[in-house]
Amino acid sequence: MSLETTVSAERVHVAFFGRRNAGKSSLVNAVTGQKLSIVSDVPGTTTDPVKKAMELLPLGPVVIIDTPGFDDIGELGGKRVEKTNEILAKTDVAVLVVSAEEGFNGDDRALIADFTRRGLPFIIAWNKCDIAEPPAHGKNALAVSAKTGEGVNELKERIASLGRREERVILNDLLPERARVALVIPVDESAPKGRLILPQQLVLRELLDHHHTAFCCQPQELEALLGSVTPELVVTDSQAFGPVSRMVPESVPLTSFSILMARYRGELAGQLEGVRTLGLLNDGDRVLISEGCTHHRQCRDIGTVKLPGWIRAYCGHEPEFAFTSGGEFPTELSGFRLIVHCGGCMLNAQEMHSRAERAVACGVPMVNYGVAIAAMHGILERSLKPIQAAD
Repeated sequence: MSLETTVSAERVHVAFFGRRNAGKSSLVNAVTGQKLSIVSDVPGTTTDPVKKAMELLPLGPVVIIDTPGFDDIGELGGKRVEKTNEILAKTDVAVLVVSAEEGFNGDDRALIADFTRRGLPFIIAWNKCDIAEPPAHGKNALAVSAKTGEGVNELKERIASLGRREERVILNDLLPERARVALVIPVDESAPKGRLILPQQLVLRELLDHHHTAFCCQPQELEALLGSVTPELVVTDSQAFGPVSRMVPESVPLTSFSILMARYRGELAGQLEGVRTLGLLNDGDRVLISEGCTHHRQCRDIGTVKLPGWIRAYCGHEPEFAFTSGGEFPTELSGFRLIVHCGGCMLNAQEMHSRAERAVACGVPMVNYGVAIAAMHGILERSLKPIQAAD
């Protein structure tokens, strides 16, 4: 994907952290070459995370994020710190900006401890080295000056060396050469106008990149397509799993975009653990249904309408449902019996992994929309066969 077409979820996220007035915003502006963030001598000028998509060679497409001061105070300051913690969950590379005039304090050490606990690669950027001598540099520290530009290019190179871009495939390894693949894409009231959703885009582009032939249709057109073509694989939107599974012969492999995305992000094994809880839900059990994107809710919305209905029918009880969307995800999860999460196509891999880790830490199983829907329609085993055959 090019700089213009790479979505945020597929970019390496580089976030700048530190205390107020350490010069984070000035350094972000120097790295991006733009006046991205407002700069002021007044502590706490940055009130919300500020993001910029750019190309950082040789790494490729990245998102640069400027965060509020981690030592912000007061009620509003506490909310800014919460925002900073949200950014930590999606960060791939962290830059801790420390003023060479002031040196380390407890807040900086706490951040380093947090980076280390998360296994997050980080760089310590001693800013304002034009007016004060920073301490001796370690292997992950360097002197910079946002004002003069000293050390900025080296900082970019260090970031690029730490950013990991894993070459992953979504479904090419499941297919023979020059395969024919049917993609079932409903265009209904919940489909975005004029475009495909990200998993559909990614799958279609990968098929084209590897010289496979893709046949795209809506569910009501699938039978006619199968009458003239026998594909090596059928991939369906999870909402259409039931009717599609009845149309596709058992001899033709079948799976869903959502299950492929869970595999792509490395979360499928954990999702399969969570699916067992679906049938064990009782009256009053709290279930969190979480979506990574924010959209206008329709009368037949999958998250707030369809899934609760399917879950009630499947478990035979009346659980209580809570809903979140976008960047909102509870810190405390222990009150829930189960989390049902979307495929996370609009979240980067680090944020999905962070959410899954948080659920594990609280002892709450998590299941993916696609895995849950397949299980509730009795076709989970079939939908996993193409993946199990390859793995």
